[in-house]
Amino acid sequence: MFTSVDDVATRLAETGYLASPAVATTVFLADRLGKPLLVEGPAGVGKTELAKAVAEVAGARLVRLQCYEGVDESRALYEWNHAKQLLRISAGRDETWDEARTDIFSEEFLLPRPLLTAIRGDDPKVLLIDETDKADVEVEGLLLEVLSDFQVTVPELGTVTATRRPFVVLTSNASRELSEALRRRCLFLHIGFPDEELERKIVRLKVPGLDEALARSVVRVVGALRAMDLRKLPSVAETIDWARTLLALGADTLDETVVRDSLGVLLKHQDDVLKAAAKLDLDAL
Repeated sequence: MFTSVDDVATRLAETGYLASPAVATTVFLADRLGKPLLVEGPAGVGKTELAKAVAEVAGARLVRLQCYEGVDESRALYEWNHAKQLLRISAGRDETWDEARTDIFSEEFLLPRPLLTAIRGDDPKVLLIDETDKADVEVEGLLLEVLSDFQVTVPELGTVTATRRPFVVLTSNASRELSEALRRRCLFLHIGFPDEELERKIVRLKVPGLDEALARSVVRVVGALRAMDLRKLPSVAETIDWARTLLALGADTLDETVVRDSLGVLLKHQDDVLKAAAKLDLDAL
């Protein structure tokens, strides 16, 4: 998909995703080496958006597996359309079981889920396995099989092997430690909070109506909040939301009243809001 690291940065920027040199380099290597990309970092720093941007750049279909506690093989890989199978069995009452079984365990009755969908067909795909750390440990075993050989075995139909491998992105908020076996199969990328200059560029890109001076002030205030001992530090997504909030309020500058009244956009816990209101010194920024 990409010819160089600079090509990655340029083409991602065209979609509205400003990639740091580390991000652009790792995406290039994942593409060139054909390796899954494991992206860790706080929520809201652009892990999921990276996969979406790569899909847009490549003209590929984004296939997303949203992980959560309790997700299992049937939700991740495939399952059978049991209602349709029952109707088919009822319609063929004069058939023997062997005749019916051959029919109902066919492609017509298969419901492919994200992992199977991603490795079937010749069209380009980006497989996003989102919030991998929220899935149960057992699901990692399934991921290991799929990501090692890019093939899936459906007992009734045989083995499905990818003819065109998808570009794979796994994201994690590091709420639990992923297995070493899974990590070994991936290239690793940590996306943290961007530096002040990059975050300002992101804000200006996403909120074009915001002037340069106010954008700088927004980024500095957010940086000061991140330096505090808060339960939940504001992410880049929340910086952008705050910038849009200030634009909606018609604020030209940041003063104590505007900041105090809109802290709920940046902070999601009342004790964080109280702590920030007490410690934040706008004059020092």
